[in-house]
Amino acid sequence: MVRFIGRFEHSLDPKGRVILPAKFRSAFERGAVVAQHHEGCLAVWDPATFEARAQEMERLEEEGPESRNLARVWASGSHEAEVDRQGRLAIPAHLREYAGLEGEVLVTGAINRVELWNPQRWEQQVRPAERRLTGEEDQAGATTT
Repeated sequence: MVRFIGRFEHSLDPKGRVILPAKFRSAFERGAVVAQHHEGCLAVWDPATFEARAQEMERLEEEGPESRNLARVWASGSHEAEVDRQGRLAIPAHLREYAGLEGEVLVTGAINRVELWNPQRWEQQVRPAERRLTGEEDQAGATTT
């Protein structure tokens, strides 16, 4: 099983492509799927992991109209892609718009997927969790007498 970890700063090129870190590329030799994901980022899945996620979405559809709409949105917001020889991944305009990707892109490992973030959105989303992890929240909330 492939695990993705780490954080890397890259930029979109004029054609809407981002370079994946070299350590991530081998997982996408057979292709990739880029999809809308939680909190406004994009997820990049290897084909096998995407297939497992798609099966989860199929099961979800049986739960009713709201779940079916969630599955529809997820499937329609997904795009099959290839990583070229230079390690570039083309991101369609509608997905760049969804994630607010314009210039700088934060490429992060997210255990079973790679995530692509607008750096400002990343900061807003994860800074509270980062403070909890480092203990800053405890120190900031502590009172001295």
